[in-house]
Amino acid sequence: MAGNFYSVRCSDCENEQTVFGKASSEVACAVCGTTLVRPTGGKAEIDHEVIETVESR
Repeated sequence: MAGNFYSVRCSDCENEQTVFGKASSEVACAVCGTTLVRPTGGKAEIDHEVIETVESR
């Protein structure tokens, strides 16, 4: 299963966190708890600003 990792910035607290682009569960911000990523059955929906692609496979 190939996928990308992304560095995402939370728009609420400005925390930067690395997330998987095909996440199978919701990913919350480690600082404030806001949902950053929601699963869609394939490529996840990223709700906040993507800063960069950290790793491509």
